[in-house]
Amino acid sequence: MVFSKKQNSKNNKKTSQDSTLSKKDKQTTAKVSKEGWLSGVKNFLVGVKGELKKVYWPTRRETMVYTGVVLATVTVIAILIWLLDSLLSHGLRAIVG
Repeated sequence: MVFSKKQNSKNNKKTSQDSTLSKKDKQTTAKVSKEGWLSGVKNFLVGVKGELKKVYWPTRRETMVYTGVVLATVTVIAILIWLLDSLLSHGLRAIVG
């Protein structure tokens, strides 16, 4: 395999860095990455809390009204589909039989 000078120098740098890190340095690095993970989770939860404060929460009355609108719309659409299905069924029966 032929490597370019850049690839070869990168590989040498990684190898030399790995060999210069002591066992204690590696443990410290692992500890910092765990702390970074925990602080990331903390930052995420703080952000979620901040975003939830911005949300407009409807009142009980608004929720009841919106629910009624949804149920009425679903009922009307269901009736329209039922009517269309009935018409097509009768039409198909007339053609077939």
